[in-house]
Formats: sequence, structure tokens, C-alpha cells
Amino acid sequence: MIALRRAAERGRTRLDWLDSRHTFSFGEYYDERHMGFRSLRVINEDRVAPGAGFPTHSHRDMEILSYVVSGALEHRDSLGTGSVIRPGDVQRMSAGRGVSHSEYNPSPAEPVHFLQIWILPEARGVAPSYEQRAFDETGSRGKLLCVASRDGREGSVRIHQDAAVYLTRLGKGERVSPRIARGRGAWVQVVAGQLDLNGTRMVAGDGTAVEGESSVGLFASEDCEALLFDLA
Repeated sequence: MIALRRAAERGRTRLDWLDSRHTFSFGEYYDERHMGFRSLRVINEDRVAPGAGFPTHSHRDMEILSYVVSGALEHRDSLGTGSVIRPGDVQRMSAGRGVSHSEYNPSPAEPVHFLQIWILPEARGVAPSYEQRAFDETGSRGKLLCVASRDGREGSVRIHQDAAVYLTRLGKGERVSPRIARGRGAWVQVVAGQLDLNGTRMVAGDGTAVEGESSVGLFASEDCEALLFDLA
């Protein structure tokens, strides 16, 4: 089963400082047909104006990943962590028993474009924690690079769920074909460019759920960047 979620069909929140597209139900956008996929609960594609951002707010019992496409994102939280996330960085915050944080665009001139991803944890009430890793762009060129996983393999950030997140950057004409273990599913989110997934054409912002397939064939019909979620 391959189910395409087109970029143009996503929910939207638009403010004077924020343009956010919601792959799954989020905030005031609700669609009972799109409540997540397996443990993947949220993919928000956010664009935040210079000098603006999300004031301090709280989360609990969620694994939150941030991936910056362009610009920079400043993070501060109740754990005492403060950092700036840039392209190539992956940030993980395990909200667990509860954590408060803020996210701002520190640039006075350049907008920030990033994905915020929520994954449901396999256990509630874990100790809140934070992790950030920088990944060299060459590690994902023409192949899949693991950037988040339960066991922290290949230097990925650790998440409290039987899931793995892979990043790939494919040049036009390149292909990767990861296997999907029996009983697992995959979600592919196109960040930039265009690709074909088992013959299904996808463009930037599109997402596709994959179940009951033994592999995912990703072919770049033009230069592209994508995330693949391997989910129990």
C-alpha cells in the first residue's frame, strides 16, 4: 500500500510571522483522516520571519525532532539548554515528564525554514533530555544516513521509540532502495526537489505512507532531499 499525502492538501497556519504547513492534524487544524502514521504524529513545515518565533511553551511525552532546511533556529529550554540549529543539524528533545522551551529565528534579515517532527514515545514519563548532532552533508549524498534511532547507531540522536529516521540527498538520476522489514511501515517526506517512490511522483512537501511493501525505491527525477521514517 502506497498512500500519497500531497503538499497542497496539508493543513495551514498563517500568521504575520509564521507560515506552517501540517502534514497531520495539529493545533486548530483537524482532519480525522490524517492523525499521524504509526508512531509518527506530527510533521510541520515551518517558515519563521526574521527576529520572530515561538515563545516559551510546554510539552510532555513526545519525542520532538527539529531539522533546519535553511536559516538558523535558536532553542532554549527548561533543562538549561541553549543552542542554535543550522542546516545539517538534527535536534532531539525528549519531553518525557514535561519540559518547556522556546524557538526563535535569531537573524534580523533571513527567514528560517525547518521541519518539526513529533514521534510518540514507547513509554510515558521518561526523564526529559536534549541532544543535538551535526551531520556532514557528504554522509547523505547518494545514500541513506541514519540521523535518529532508538539505539543511536551511526552517531544518530537517540529517540525513545522503535523507529529510525534517515536523510538522503540524491542527484538527478540517482536511486536508493532500502528494505522494509516484515510488519514495519515507512513514511517518506520530500524536503526539496522531486523523486519517484515505487513509481509514485513526489515533489517538495509531499509525504507518502508505505505498508506491505518489501522495499522502497526512491529515484531522483531531479536533485532532491528527503527523509525516510522506518516505523514499527
